[in-house]
Amino acid sequence: MEPRTGLVVVAGLAADAVTRVADGLLTATPGTVVVHHDLRELSQGVVRRRVRAAEGEQVTAVELAHGCLSCTLREDLLPLLVRLADRPAIRRIVLHLDPALEPESICWALHHVLLTGEITVADRVDIEAVLTVVDLATWLADATGDEDLAERGLAITPDDDRTLAQVAVGQVEFADALVLSGIPGHAWGAARTTAVLDRLAPAAPGARIEDIDPTALLAALPGDARRGRVEDPHGPILRGQPPLDADCGIALTLFSERRPFHPERLHAAIDVLLDGVVRARGRFWVASQPDSALWLESSGGGLRIGHVGPWLAALDESTWDDESAERRAMAALSWDAYYGDRAQDLVILSHQADPNEITTALNAALLTDAELAEGAQRWRELPDPFGDWHVEPCEDRASSDQDTESTTRGERQ
Repeated sequence: MEPRTGLVVVAGLAADAVTRVADGLLTATPGTVVVHHDLRELSQGVVRRRVRAAEGEQVTAVELAHGCLSCTLREDLLPLLVRLADRPAIRRIVLHLDPALEPESICWALHHVLLTGEITVADRVDIEAVLTVVDLATWLADATGDEDLAERGLAITPDDDRTLAQVAVGQVEFADALVLSGIPGHAWGAARTTAVLDRLAPAAPGARIEDIDPTALLAALPGDARRGRVEDPHGPILRGQPPLDADCGIALTLFSERRPFHPERLHAAIDVLLDGVVRARGRFWVASQPDSALWLESSGGGLRIGHVGPWLAALDESTWDDESAERRAMAALSWDAYYGDRAQDLVILSHQADPNEITTALNAALLTDAELAEGAQRWRELPDPFGDWHVEPCEDRASSDQDTESTTRGERQ
């Protein structure tokens, strides 16, 4: 059986360095092509598709499908990748992402969007790795600031309200390997950046851009590397055994409790997951929605909260076989006679915040003993700021079919 075409995704905010890595992959293996959708003319309604090979470059202007970038990438990029993968002479495709694109949403599309013939791109290629390029001189400031993509001139659409931190952190967190460029201005900044990267992507091998050997870097990936796989939001929260001790003021806080949050008190305390925090993520539940598992991600001033389906305890046992074996095994290991698999499981990576203050604020948002004793029927009547959800018509759903609300600190009252 002939080996399938490999695909390497290269992401990062440092556009020139990302291009350099993509070019290095182009020359490392004969039969490689680099695909890049250039979004710099997006405001004019045009995306320029560039396909580079050893023989030269082909540039095609692609009009926005329905005026939507997500639809354009799906209707142009995904079929293109399949066509390239079907060419015997092409051994590897390098997908060079625009700085504002998050590899997780792209990889979700590679695995789940059905094309003509009821196939996905992942049916035709082997995703070898997601590489993220990190500029050590600027990355930590980007990952901990409140600047919007629009302020940096990187917003994909006029209503793209993501923060630079959300993109910077998401690109690193989803990486199988890191390519490091730039030099921090001082040793303390270098040490803090390293401490953050070690906790965001603990299993990802790294290489300096000046010394990178693409073949060796890909070979150094651990056997359990994600390789573009978008994980079940009901799976393990921690990956790769990150250091749990504090370093240079960088600390990981694990918050695990069984009882539900009071929705209004949690909403009032939510800034504890934003101020002085690099990243917060995980599952949680509020008393007013006892059947629903919720998912939270925050970076900088950006916050995303979404539904990720019902808890197993809310489902009829006859339907449990429809869920993954991993999810059922995890639920069995921690099953509680009263709560079932319902739990608060949050991981908070802080750089300035006090971990004890974070834990204290979250504990104060849980139901008290008296509120708990009132029972689920009373809980459902609690005012719920987390009860209203919306989905943009063409929005990519990167982590399962969840409804997602994205806000920034300035939008919340």
